[in-house]
Amino acid sequence: MKLLILDAGHCLSLALVREASRRSDTQLVIEPDTELTPERLDEVAPDAVIVPPLSHPLTLTPAAVTAHADAVEVCLEACLSRDVALVWCVSDQLYEEGFGEPIDEHLVPAPRDEGLRRLVQVGDRIRAEYHRHLIVRLGPLFALEGSHAWLNGVMDTLMAGGDARAAEDVIFCPTSADAVALALVGILQQLTCGASAWGAYHLAGTEPVSAFGFTSMVRTLLVTLLEGRGESISLGEVKALNHHHDAKLHRVLNCRRVLDVFGVHQRPWRLEVERMLNVWCLAREDGHAPEEGETP
Repeated sequence: MKLLILDAGHCLSLALVREASRRSDTQLVIEPDTELTPERLDEVAPDAVIVPPLSHPLTLTPAAVTAHADAVEVCLEACLSRDVALVWCVSDQLYEEGFGEPIDEHLVPAPRDEGLRRLVQVGDRIRAEYHRHLIVRLGPLFALEGSHAWLNGVMDTLMAGGDARAAEDVIFCPTSADAVALALVGILQQLTCGASAWGAYHLAGTEPVSAFGFTSMVRTLLVTLLEGRGESISLGEVKALNHHHDAKLHRVLNCRRVLDVFGVHQRPWRLEVERMLNVWCLAREDGHAPEEGETP
């Protein structure tokens, strides 16, 4: 199976590279940005194109969100013209107002934010015009490296002694980029072997938590691991932010369908964070850049 991955520096693209390197049945071609033409598809002849997500579109400028949406529509047109499957990963922030219970795939986002509405329009067009698509809605991605990685920024701030500010009143399921990469390759292997299960799927980590709770655990683990290696570092503090003063906003994805259809289990985000921090500590001792796929 050959996959064409857009946006080479994205944390999900890097995770896909690591996953493909462990397999003999998957070949990747990585594009530096999100531009794609039918002629490029002719050259590469991939089985599918994967577009990584804007992980936090609510924090981006309208121009950045619109540019991403436009690029995805160009990808759609190219894939349609060459009958190549399209995989578009999107952030759970499209469910801007959250929901009182876990969110199923059939619930199409209806945000008020103009940029988010533009992304929903792209999703509507994909569903209406092309059956060979996967729209994969993800919880907040985290990884040690790459753009949109979240975890690396938290660690850099804490290690520099700065305060890591994180929302306490938005509940979601953090999602390991490595886990998403593993799931996507497995899903596409099944689809290219004849499974007919295109459509929208939810994929996230287990155990809902706030950004404040996630960041606090990262700090606790960092202290424990560094002290265990004889290092005494004064880390920055974690400060709580509150945006929804009346009640907490729950943005929790129901991932049952991806399990029922493809056998993909959610990975506990706590275990993934601990694994990544162990890898980071080992790389720190060795003095080289961390490789998240290494085994501590």
